[in-house]
This record gives sequence, C-alpha cells and structure tokens, in this order.
Amino acid sequence: MPKSLLPIFTFVKIDIRRLFRDKLAMFFTFVFPLLFLFVFGGIFGRDTSSVSFSVAFLNHSDTQFAKQFEKMGQKDKVLKIDSQVKTLEEAQEKMSRGELDATIVLPSEFGRVGDKGYPEGQAQVLYNKSNEQGGQTLAAVLSSIFDGINKQFVSVEKPFTVVAKSTAKQGLTQFDYVFAGLLGFSLLGAGIFGPTSVFPKLKERGVLRRYHTTTLKVWQYFLGNTISNTIVGLLSIITMFIVGLTMFNLNMRGNYLVLGLLVSMGAIMLFGIGLAVGGWAKNERQAAPLAQIITFPMMFLSGSFFPRFLMPEWLQGVTSYIPLTPVIDAARLIITENRGVFDLLPQFGIILGWTVIVYLIAFRVFRWE
Repeated sequence: MPKSLLPIFTFVKIDIRRLFRDKLAMFFTFVFPLLFLFVFGGIFGRDTSSVSFSVAFLNHSDTQFAKQFEKMGQKDKVLKIDSQVKTLEEAQEKMSRGELDATIVLPSEFGRVGDKGYPEGQAQVLYNKSNEQGGQTLAAVLSSIFDGINKQFVSVEKPFTVVAKSTAKQGLTQFDYVFAGLLGFSLLGAGIFGPTSVFPKLKERGVLRRYHTTTLKVWQYFLGNTISNTIVGLLSIITMFIVGLTMFNLNMRGNYLVLGLLVSMGAIMLFGIGLAVGGWAKNERQAAPLAQIITFPMMFLSGSFFPRFLMPEWLQGVTSYIPLTPVIDAARLIITENRGVFDLLPQFGIILGWTVIVYLIAFRVFRWE
C-alpha cells in the first residue's frame, strides 16, 4: 500500500469507530430511516383490500334487494358499520368528531323494479368536508361493487350507481378545512424551531452563563420566554387570519375567543417542546437533528398533510395523542363547525396533559451552558 494512502485509511477506520460510538449519529443513520419506512410503508404499502372504512349504514328502502345489499355490507371486511347509528343527525355528529369516515344512505326507492324490468337505484355516500378523500374513495369502492352487480342485469346501462356528497354547511370550501392544518404547522414551526435555534447560540456565546450569575431563576427565565413566544405566535396566527380572510375568503364560523384560547394553549405547549430541546442541547449540531426527529413525524402524522384514515388502525389511535393532532382537530372544529369550549374538552385535555409533561422535562434537562 502506498504511504500516501495510509493516513486516509487510518482516518476512515477512526471515523467509523467514532460514528458507531455516537448514539445520535447511529440513530439518524439507521433507526430514523426505518421509522419513516414503517410509517409510510404502513400508509402506502398496504394492499388496498386491507383498507377499511368506519361507516354508518342508513337503509330507507324496504325492498328485498336493499336488505340483501345491507347484509352483504355487514359481511364486507372493507366496511366497518356502526350499528348504533340510526339517524342522519347521529351520523353527521360522529363524522364531525372523526368517529366515522362516511355514511352510506339507501333511499326509499333503492332496489325497486323500474320500467325496464330490473331493479335500480342510486346509493349516497355522505362525508364530512374535512374527510373528502375518504368519502370519494369509499364511493369508488361502492361503484366497483355495483359494477359487478350491474353486469348481472344489463351490459350497457348501469341500473345501480353511487353519488358522493359532502355534508358541509353551505358556503364552506376545502380551504376552510385545510386552514386548520396550516395553522397547526405555523405553531409547530414557531414553537419548536425558534428556541432550538436560539438557545444553543446563546449558550455558545456565553449569554446564558451570564444570566446564571444573576438572581434570575430557571422558572423565571422559562416564564418570560413562554409569554414572549406565545405573543409572537398569536401575532403570527392573526397575520394568517388576515391573509386568509382577505385573499382566500376564509369562512370563520367559530368564536375568535375560543380559537384564541386554543392557539395560546397550543403555542405554550409546542414552545415547551422547543424549550426542552434547546435547553438540553449544548450547540446547534445537537439541537437541529433532535428538533427534526420531533417535528417531522408530527407534521406527517397529525393530519396536516395526509388524512389519517389512510393509516393503519393502530397508527390512527396513536396519532390521536401526539401533541399537534388535538390542536389541528380542535381548530378545524372551531373554524368549520362553530364548536365551543365544552365540545372540545377532550382536545384541550390532551394539550394540557402534554404541556405539563414537556415543561417537567424542560425543567429536568435545562442547563445554562
């Protein structure tokens, strides 16, 4: 081996040893990619036959065909029918809370024999506007089922069809539902990336060390930062609302005070996560990757970018309790459904629980240098 190459191979050997001793580097190199592989593999890599929908089935027809079709739906693995729902009002209430993906309605004339001598009818798939993809997908599934039935009667016409309709109130647009995700994304970025980039710099410059030599207590420092960042977060959301209302015709149906309470609680909670990360990290090289570990899963799994019904059932249950999900869910219900504080107690409870947890962790791991 040439002598000029010897230092290179020596350095490679030393660097590989260093890499395997660095737990954070090992996590990002091996574990983190696998986490995303499992998550997105679970969402997009499944056989479509394993996709299931939680639905209500409202049969208003007394025909034998409609009864047989309902029995067939109850046996179908794709449809998970909530048998407790008996009225459209109950179905709409559950859809607004995210407990149902859609509602299948068979009108009174469904399955009656028409003038052409064979039964016909049009089934309705009703969905909440916030779950439009789920409703349209279910309608496509039912259309394929009806196509098989239609072939048994006639090859040209389609006696049985499906129509998908939104149950949204008049005037609401898709942007009104997307806006809640944008709101949550804004709070996430301000709450976590802000302190994780600022605090390590203050440590490196010795600013926090100088604070430590004064009479300033940790809780005082935390409280001051939390208040200032919450104010900045509120100003950011106000700016978003002004742009949404003036440029994109946002339909705000809820109470601004309730939304302000939600945004304040969400900003405090998310800033606590950033405070814990930034307070623990000695420098930006430690803070930046840890912040990404926390934020990217929340962005993708909270419903900001992907509808959660596409996820496996076990993952849907888990994502209901990640910090950002209740913020987005509650904001969407306030903006589009005019829900009040008492209607949102489950979401507020999860946010409050996470706030206590993250600030206890922040106090535990914070260091002045």
